[in-house]
Amino acid sequence: MIDKLAWIEIRDKAILSTRSYGKDKFYIPGGKREAGETDAQAIIREIKEELNIDLKSDSLQFAGIFEAQAHGHAEGIIVKMTCYTADYTGALQATSEIEEIRWLNFADQDKISDVDKIIFDYLKAKGLLD
Repeated sequence: MIDKLAWIEIRDKAILSTRSYGKDKFYIPGGKREAGETDAQAIIREIKEELNIDLKSDSLQFAGIFEAQAHGHAEGIIVKMTCYTADYTGALQATSEIEEIRWLNFADQDKISDVDKIIFDYLKAKGLLD
């Protein structure tokens, strides 16, 4: 099981997604926690590292936990994505590990990982994605 945290940011019914160097898929921004980190500490750190913005810890809201086959891993390796929404300060900017930032719609399913497809389905059902 790969334990990851992700930040869901929706604007104009599109979701913020990132593609790291050398990757063929876009991912909802976030990453793995370091030893001893809480969800809040991990997601705030990861988003700062990837997008150079500061999530406002007092605005973090749990959005759900989603599981699926991990993209690029052996069959049976599952990724568990714990998702949050949050307000932020700063301007979105791709950092050293991120090659591209893109706002994706529901129709962009071919560009994302399996766990992100489940999240896109969930957001579409809630009327949050076009």
